[in-house]
Amino acid sequence: MTHPSHPSAPPTRRPSRWLAALLALSFALPAHAWGPLGHRLVARLADADLTPEARAGIARLLQAEADPTLAGIANWADELRANDPGLGKRSSRWHYVNIGDPDCAFDAVRDCPGGNCVVTAIQEQTAILSDPSRSDAERRQALKFVVHFVGDVHQPLHAGHADDRGGNDYQVNWRGKGSNLHSLWDSGMLNAQRLDEDAWLARLRALPAPAPVPPLPPRAPQLWAEQSCRLVATPGFYPSGHVIGDAYVAAHLPTAETQLRLGGARLAATLNEAFATGR
Repeated sequence: MTHPSHPSAPPTRRPSRWLAALLALSFALPAHAWGPLGHRLVARLADADLTPEARAGIARLLQAEADPTLAGIANWADELRANDPGLGKRSSRWHYVNIGDPDCAFDAVRDCPGGNCVVTAIQEQTAILSDPSRSDAERRQALKFVVHFVGDVHQPLHAGHADDRGGNDYQVNWRGKGSNLHSLWDSGMLNAQRLDEDAWLARLRALPAPAPVPPLPPRAPQLWAEQSCRLVATPGFYPSGHVIGDAYVAAHLPTAETQLRLGGARLAATLNEAFATGR
């Protein structure tokens, strides 16, 4: 997902004029948070690790949905801009966070003014989902937000730099087509593998299982965002030039796969705690 409400400070990484002209004439890759495929994969990975209590609670909340599964609601928050513009606008800053510390230490006052960032959004929406005194409608909406935002926070550029709007303003050319670094990480690298959803799911499940996460540590969403931020700060994450070759994808695709796998495991842990016995 692109971030139109990222602070618009002048980006420090600008393409040369000839490359900007080339990019303007080429086609852009899709730009969604992990892309619909990535969000569905996180949701399906999580679904396999749900407790019976969580599975029953989710089924009850989603029983009237057209696709009453975690994957079926995984992209709902990205579709709000078209389907519910008011809520889409209010929640637009909940998809990402800009951490202003060079060592990626999150500070809520500095990095999440008014609670409008993915860290606080996950915390607040999980609290609503976990509260049995809330209406089913409130908890259902919170569930949709949690499923999406836990996926978002594991896309490294959703904890990226404000000066280039999480890589949206860092223009690249890959395989003769113009795009931006955010788009490449959202969906370009995944789509280039030409695997369908089931094949991707099998590939991700074959990765080493993440370390057990329950119970979730205090301030877990903050820790996840800080981890994503540190990935963005890794040497080589931003390519030295704006023309990206297959070597970049070969080097960084394993990171994207690991983040998807982690996102699924941590989403399951979040939902399992939210629907723990008695809630």
